[in-house]
Amino acid sequence: MPKKRIGIIGSTGSVGRQAVEVVLANRELFEVVFLTAHTNKPLLFRQTELLNASYGVITSESGDGAITEILDGEQPDIVLHAAGGIGGVKPAYEIASRGIDMALANKESIVTAGEIILEAARESGSRIIPVDSEHSAIFQCLMGQRKKSLSSVTLTASGGPFWKRPGDAMDYVSMQEALHHPNWNMGRKISVDSATMMNKGLELIEARYLFDVEPDKLEVAVHPESIVHSFVTFKDGSTIAQLGRPDMRIPISFALGFPERIDSGVEPAELWKLGKLTFEKPDLKRFRCLDIAMKVLKEDSSPLMIAMNSANEAAVCAFLDNDISFSGIADVVEETVARTSFKNASTIEEACSYSAASYETALSVIANRNKRV
Repeated sequence: MPKKRIGIIGSTGSVGRQAVEVVLANRELFEVVFLTAHTNKPLLFRQTELLNASYGVITSESGDGAITEILDGEQPDIVLHAAGGIGGVKPAYEIASRGIDMALANKESIVTAGEIILEAARESGSRIIPVDSEHSAIFQCLMGQRKKSLSSVTLTASGGPFWKRPGDAMDYVSMQEALHHPNWNMGRKISVDSATMMNKGLELIEARYLFDVEPDKLEVAVHPESIVHSFVTFKDGSTIAQLGRPDMRIPISFALGFPERIDSGVEPAELWKLGKLTFEKPDLKRFRCLDIAMKVLKEDSSPLMIAMNSANEAAVCAFLDNDISFSGIADVVEETVARTSFKNASTIEEACSYSAASYETALSVIANRNKRV
């Protein structure tokens, strides 16, 4: 394939570091225009030297404006957006609105402003190639298929570390337990989201927008082995699935190389050695965050999605700071969503404003909860 000029937003995070590995394994295919990190200056400096990147940006010092200037001045072919959290909403919009292809690993941007970002991409000609393993799988399963033939889309979930833990023991989950995922090596926030299964709720909403799928056609199956990354069922009864080892380098390499497939550095899964693949329905009483997300998805209300996403981010931060319990995350999200009364956002600025307001509401809910304790 022709050499691509690329940028990586969030190169020092978990996905970003694995993206650097993929680029190093395929150096002849990529020219690295820029890398960004929020605060990790030493690692960013090493990565910039290693990849011979033209720019290295610390966003906590320069803000997102520096990224916008590079996008305008350099016009890379594709940007991997791997920064976590709601702070990634505006950069996602800026990439999409400039006609630059985006390998997207920031699900919060689509949950917060999916319609706005996707409309900007349609107008500019930007292609959005998902990097989350589940959405990469769905993307691949739908290639060459007609939407009218679609019956259902099922996102698989590992179940995280607590999928067999009794419901009445969820109040006593420690931070160390929540951060210890059995299959995936991820950052702190997404590890907690996986433990509460809110991660799967956010992914359902992301899939609703990315693939324009009606909420009632979206499902979740708990698949502890994490080999089947998602599957799609069609009206004729056929099901197409994407399988592979639980290694983010596979969807990263697919997105960066698209439409070509390139070396990911990952060995194929030897299915005959696995013995069996199991699937179960999720327990919504045990995983209340997923239950809240599925109810919000059913409402198909963008303001509720924004509130849920921002409240979850605030609540996870509070949990990681030992300010609330593990089960308190769902309480904070539920109360914040119940207080929401926004109208649909029509601009990216409005969506970001609603997100910030919801975050403040969640902080108020957390503060009031702590006063009552």
